[in-house]
Amino acid sequence: MLDHAWKYPHQLSGGQQQRVAIARALMMRPQIMLFDEPTSALDPEKVNEVLQVIESLADEGITMVIVTHEMNFAFKVSDRIVFMEKGRVVCDDTPQAMRDGNHPRVDAFLKDVSLA
Repeated sequence: MLDHAWKYPHQLSGGQQQRVAIARALMMRPQIMLFDEPTSALDPEKVNEVLQVIESLADEGITMVIVTHEMNFAFKVSDRIVFMEKGRVVCDDTPQAMRDGNHPRVDAFLKDVSLA
């Protein structure tokens, strides 16, 4: 991103803007990072850039709450997953426990999104 240090936001791609926003937030040394659909407004080709940044934060042990529809990613980087429907928590468990088939509604969802 150093090559883009003097550019204005409109001169950056969506993925670059997201990475800059993450870097700016990290400069404050937060105890927790909150991400609300961090890839929803990105071109499909740029999604992996942002997911790689978030995955590296997870590898460093940074606590994060991520709202996402990127289910494979969520199962890969999460210690816990909260499955919500209609504003209510249906399940709060580890990724492995969710895959084990103990939650009928979660099982149906995972089957629909080809994760079961």
